[in-house]
Amino acid sequence: ISPGYCWPFQASRSQVVFRLPTQVRPTAITVQHPLKKSSALGDISSAPRDFTVSVSLCQALGGVDEEREEEVLLGTFSYDTEKEPTQTFPLQNELPRAFQFIRLVIQSNWGKSGYTCIYRVQVHGKITGMNAIGQARG
Repeated sequence: ISPGYCWPFQASRSQVVFRLPTQVRPTAITVQHPLKKSSALGDISSAPRDFTVSVSLCQALGGVDEEREEEVLLGTFSYDTEKEPTQTFPLQNELPRAFQFIRLVIQSNWGKSGYTCIYRVQVHGKITGMNAIGQARG
């Protein structure tokens, strides 16, 4: 990853919903951000700090009903800028079924007031709904 080439979220608190290419039973999430020494200014205060991962049961069932949308929290995590740039977080609440939509909510960053940078997010898990030759069934 290259410092500066990120997906900037306005403010320190933001969210995004990822649509995965197929149904996945999520087991972990990986977040990646450059190290402080990789940054030209030595400042990585835009890195995410505290975040949550959840799934929407309503979206999983094929519809979006804002008033009745039920979310299931899969975990609350903290990205540590003093550790490795790629950090994997095992989900704290595993569900016995697969989902195609995962919500990432950034609760805070490391001090940047104007934006939070997301460089790479990976969802790990077991793919379901595949046929014998490895193509997703739709």
